[in-house]
Amino acid sequence: MRSIRSGMGICAIAMAWIAPPLQAQAAATPQAALVKEAGTLSDKFGGLARVMAGKYDWKPGQGVRSVGDVFNLIVMENGMLVGTLTGAGRGGTRPAPVTDPEKMQEALKASYANLQKTIEGLSDADLKAPVKLFGMDMTKESAIRFLFGDQHEHLGQSIAYARSNGVTPPWSK
Repeated sequence: MRSIRSGMGICAIAMAWIAPPLQAQAAATPQAALVKEAGTLSDKFGGLARVMAGKYDWKPGQGVRSVGDVFNLIVMENGMLVGTLTGAGRGGTRPAPVTDPEKMQEALKASYANLQKTIEGLSDADLKAPVKLFGMDMTKESAIRFLFGDQHEHLGQSIAYARSNGVTPPWSK
């Protein structure tokens, strides 16, 4: 009987220890998860932009985006996504490419900060609102997830570019 009570006591202590993190996870909103994901992408692209300074013109072959082209694409996508989420649209013409490493790092950081602020301002109903992205019908949440998926592919591309140039991504050191 004593061992059953001891076992139940240990189980209760373990559940009390585990429950707060589980409750915190359950309380996380989709907006909070998406903002966190944007922060992760920002940190990784910002780190790569820093360690790849001086190699922005490098590309693995003809007809393929350069290092700098990928970073500029990410900045452009973030601006396009903010326009889609706010209803402001794309904002006209494509901005001139950024080639200066410090300005690129700042452009990436600012584009993600603006995106995070926009996502934080969305309600649950906003996330379910319909939008068009690349001619496709989807919800605002789907648009965010769609572009984040694309950006993860470009993150992998950027990591390959770095490693091809003998550069280790900062988080791998």
